[in-house]
Amino acid sequence: MTSMNFKILLFFAILSGSAIAQTGGTTGFNFLNLPYNARITALGGSFITARDLDVNLGIQNPALLNSEMHKRGSISQTLLAGGINSGQLNYAYHFANNITGAAHFRYVSYGKMKRTDINGSDLGTFSPGDFVLGASAGKSINERLHIGATFNIIYSQLDQYIAFGNSLDIGGCYTNDERRLVLSGVVKNLGIQWKGYNETRSSLPLEIQMGVSHKLKHAPFRFSLLGQHLQKWDLTYNDPNAKETIDALTGEVIPINKAGFVEKLARHFVVQTEILFGEKLHLRIGFDYNRRQELKLTQRPGISGFSFGAGMYFKRFSVDYGFMSYSAAGMQHALSISIPLGGSK
Repeated sequence: MTSMNFKILLFFAILSGSAIAQTGGTTGFNFLNLPYNARITALGGSFITARDLDVNLGIQNPALLNSEMHKRGSISQTLLAGGINSGQLNYAYHFANNITGAAHFRYVSYGKMKRTDINGSDLGTFSPGDFVLGASAGKSINERLHIGATFNIIYSQLDQYIAFGNSLDIGGCYTNDERRLVLSGVVKNLGIQWKGYNETRSSLPLEIQMGVSHKLKHAPFRFSLLGQHLQKWDLTYNDPNAKETIDALTGEVIPINKAGFVEKLARHFVVQTEILFGEKLHLRIGFDYNRRQELKLTQRPGISGFSFGAGMYFKRFSVDYGFMSYSAAGMQHALSISIPLGGSK
């Protein structure tokens, strides 16, 4: 297998497992659901239930945008297997009337790939890429209720083939500081693909998420539970070619193994924990059961589905690192740096 083919197969295997499980291939622009920054990477690929000064969270859920993010910017870089990398650049500004706006740019680069004809003749190289330019706004209705929306312009180029579209994310958030509780919900990727790579246009990877976070009063732990892909109950894959078999010794019929209620329910949850050592150091761990079941190698499951990371916060800037294991064949590293860009409001 050529290096180009390996990159493509590995990346789309990651997309099918991390973005839409075994329904991969049914929607376009699945890179919208990739984790583009370190904190999100460390917490399992998506995190929608912390309302602090991290401007990256405003892309996950625009209802999390708030005045603490005023004039803060962040740059992130992630590295995946096969020479693939992605990045994110964003900036937030707090306006009057409890409105916070943000702008961001995201990209995925697949590196240089060899172009050949049907006979395998070398025709040079090309560099495919995916790009998202977005604007967000979040508003506080009162001290506990917050809403927000993000509008995205999406562009993808694979050699001479291009596709573009628009998407909209809508989020809501409830915070209770006395109980150290956050409840959030978000609908992601509402929109349309205006032009496909060919004559066929694909739907966007719509996803509904809900989450809850609770910080313990006398211990440095914040526990979060994310409900993902709530628009679809059964995330398991049922092989249409599977057939019942006969036990050679007993002659009994062995039925097709299908997932039960508990298995289907567990695939919707991502467990997330942050250990908050004061304001200077945060440690993070996440576990996505669905990702583990879809992407683990049968003989070497390892830490597939787990993610880890840390954040260090200084007076003038913060640095976050995240690591996510897809399988023994692929993993992701992410680094984010956030800084204030101007004086306080």
